Amino acid sequence: MAIIEASTLKSDLQGSCDVVVIGTGAGGGMMARELAEAGLDVVAIEMGANHRPKDFNQLEDEMFERLFQQRGAQATADLKIRIISGIGVGGSTVHNTNLCRRTPDALLKRWHKEHKVSGALPEDMKAAFEKTEAELNVQKMGPSEMNQGNALFKKGIEKLGYKGGFLSHNRRNCQRSGFCELGCAYDAKENSAKVLIPKALEFGARVYSGFRAEQILNENGAVTGVAGSIVDEETGKKRLSFKFTAKAVCLAASAVRSPALLQASKIKDQAGLTGQNFRCHPGVIAAGVFEDRVDGWRGIPQSYECTEFLDHNDDNKNIWMVPGFAHPIGTAAMAPGFGATHMAFMRKYRHMAAIIVMLDEEGSGTVRWKGKGRINIDHSLTDVDKKQLVMGLEGASKILLAAGAKEVVVPHFDPIIIGDEGQISKIAARGIPDYDLALTGVHPMGSLKMGDDPKSSVVACTGEHHSMKGLFVCDGSVFPTALGVPPQISIYSFSRHFAPNVVKFLKG
Repeated sequence: MAIIEASTLKSDLQGSCDVVVIGTGAGGGMMARELAEAGLDVVAIEMGANHRPKDFNQLEDEMFERLFQQRGAQATADLKIRIISGIGVGGSTVHNTNLCRRTPDALLKRWHKEHKVSGALPEDMKAAFEKTEAELNVQKMGPSEMNQGNALFKKGIEKLGYKGGFLSHNRRNCQRSGFCELGCAYDAKENSAKVLIPKALEFGARVYSGFRAEQILNENGAVTGVAGSIVDEETGKKRLSFKFTAKAVCLAASAVRSPALLQASKIKDQAGLTGQNFRCHPGVIAAGVFEDRVDGWRGIPQSYECTEFLDHNDDNKNIWMVPGFAHPIGTAAMAPGFGATHMAFMRKYRHMAAIIVMLDEEGSGTVRWKGKGRINIDHSLTDVDKKQLVMGLEGASKILLAAGAKEVVVPHFDPIIIGDEGQISKIAARGIPDYDLALTGVHPMGSLKMGDDPKSSVVACTGEHHSMKGLFVCDGSVFPTALGVPPQISIYSFSRHFAPNVVKFLKG
């Protein structure tokens, strides 16, 4: 069975099934495969298009519009933080850079102690992580997988004596083209779109693209199905309608769209926390300019990490760092200044190596459904968060200088130029003024937090909504806090962890 695309349908669609899975990213793809393999009648719906490897043409202006929510322009209501999340079959697993890190043990223990999360201690999650990593071919990177930008990053870390190490990725037969974030034309990502959705189809699931869920139907405190629009996959405009009756619904529409859909469906929780507790790992960059060419877009991105400033047992260390690089349009959009200043920065493009300073934030935000397809995201950094970002930028600058950078550029509106360690104090002096430094959150999570107590959480530790029978949540919105590391393996694995509870609910 193949994915059923919206463009092939000529009339409204009504049907029934055991369970509807909303979203086909890490959480939805895993859940759909697990439930279909268990013999359940599964319908999985995706609001975006069904992209194939041949569609990934490596052109930024086209792929950003196809692969990212709101064509890459999703942001907080005040425009302070750009929020990146995927759209299309496979969700964000299509555009991510394959970084694989388990939920840190220290964090799982904190969730148990501070947020009343049961059944998810390291020993409880071990099997789910191991099975996920095996299925998605998660492998540790090594020296042979490093591009020049990563090699410089590693050099600086080692010279300073900072903590660092090779990351793990889910790749197979990678061609090292460097276009991961624009979709892999070589089909080398072992992700939801390539691995899980095809398996779900083999087990009999029906998967629809261009289906936008707009209402989770319910009666007397229990779900009865899902209704919404069949849309044009390019424009997102409604063409037709659909309705599926079902005994259960598994929500995996992202930490932005999952709470918004609950709000649109008037599904409330006892604690009043739906849409609260939103996190996104806001990040900034520092760029080093080197004498020799770096050509940072070439090869495998982000094969090495710095954990010197990240410790889940220390509230004063909330910064995770990895190399980061963008293709020309992405770089130009983040580059400081206008006219001659902007041009001077871009002329250094081939000689730059950049570091992403990512914040495991203390502050949290909200997600609010505003009607007619509008969603408001509010999120602000606390003073502690801003101090952490300053610390991270200082550390990144030291790494780049230690690696041999002639200068470091921190791309404020009026950029900070650092020529030696003695000038790093400029970063603290400037601070993190609003709208002066591009902030991007690439890991939305936390807006439907899980826990045993319905007075302090939205979702039970089984994955089921506290107040709506048959409604399960299986995406990053269930995390009680930010992770501090990439969330895809956590989302895949928690969805796998929850799946037996859905099977038990449906089969008794």
